[in-house]
Amino acid sequence: MRGMDAGPGTDLGALGWFVGIWVTMTAAMMLPSAVPTALVYARTAGGRLERTALFLAGYLVAWTVYGLVAYGLFRAVRAAAPGFLAWDRGGPWIAGAALAAAGAYELTPLKGVCLRHCRSPLHFVLRGWRPGAAGAVRMGAVHGAYCVGCCSGLMLVLFALGVMSLVWMAGVGALIFAQKVLPAGERLTRAFAVAFVAAGLWVAVAPASVPGLTQPQRGMMVR
Repeated sequence: MRGMDAGPGTDLGALGWFVGIWVTMTAAMMLPSAVPTALVYARTAGGRLERTALFLAGYLVAWTVYGLVAYGLFRAVRAAAPGFLAWDRGGPWIAGAALAAAGAYELTPLKGVCLRHCRSPLHFVLRGWRPGAAGAVRMGAVHGAYCVGCCSGLMLVLFALGVMSLVWMAGVGALIFAQKVLPAGERLTRAFAVAFVAAGLWVAVAPASVPGLTQPQRGMMVR
């Protein structure tokens, strides 16, 4: 992915290429924060590696579905291609609004419910246990769906700043890990909300001064 960062509105390419990149990217970003739940599942499953692998596969299926939905929205907006989305027109305001929306999402009840689920792996595994290989995939997919609900705002930040940027990917991955795993992670939601809204205003008003933000080429659309 090095060299592919075009900033906000980075083209997602053909569907097959995007799916391969997306699965690799989400595995790198999300699996570290899913390790506690995977370990609890592995112990409960008697240390059976194949069942744990199926659990993680189900987890990635949930994130793949999320990626496909995002790709579909990207293509729909690109087909419409209104002129106000150009970076030298309304693009910075669209990217800034996306960041502000990510901040607002941090304070929603859905975010709270999903975050508490992700931070309570033992409760999820014991209460939602499903036997067999199909049960492993199902449990992984359910946990992945909660993770999508927990991290959708943070992923919106990544899309707003440059979905193919290794720098922003690492930064957002670190925020996800901190919020889901660290002892004080649940208290970070308000701080994230304020920070994202402030970042949105910064990007909208003075995008050229934002450190690490790649400026799209003149006329490029924010999609």
